[in-house]
Amino acid sequence: MAQLPLPLAYRPASGAADFVHAAANADAVAWLAGPPAARTLLVGPPASGKTHLGRLFAAHHGATLLDDADRMAQEPLFHAWNAATAAQPVLFTARILPRQWVTLPDLRSRLAATPTLLIGPPDDALLGALLVKQFADRGIRIDAPVVAFVVVRIERSFASVADAVAALDAAALARGREVTVPLAREVLEGQGDWLS
Repeated sequence: MAQLPLPLAYRPASGAADFVHAAANADAVAWLAGPPAARTLLVGPPASGKTHLGRLFAAHHGATLLDDADRMAQEPLFHAWNAATAAQPVLFTARILPRQWVTLPDLRSRLAATPTLLIGPPDDALLGALLVKQFADRGIRIDAPVVAFVVVRIERSFASVADAVAALDAAALARGREVTVPLAREVLEGQGDWLS
């Protein structure tokens, strides 16, 4: 009989050593590790590590993090941009470039002049490392054959890793099994939208 998985909360590991470094984020990591600019914009897809990296930057430099700026009211962003200094920097994060979401002309011109860091799409190595990390965040050790199986069957995106981990964890809990290749095959191939 299948067990009902309890909706247990877990806290992802978010220290500096827990951030997964890869080619997709190398430029952003290098820039943010240096002396802070008064204002910086970090742009990347959902679940790409912007918040993790932003929190590390904010803690290290005493900066203000304005996460998901593309979903915020623009007047406060404009005032935050104007108030930023090298001693009190501001890091804006967004899923898309400002030209796609900024409607306030003064904010548009300021963000156009702001150093912008891009997180690129993940490669297979990064997808695999993120799978291992996100399972570890849930207290699950995952074997290399499972990682290899999952990586080639999910969409090539950061968000798909989180979705796959959640689905596989729920299935393993419901069946009282470990996350194995047969379980991954059952879950991923049983849901056509998972296939790349």
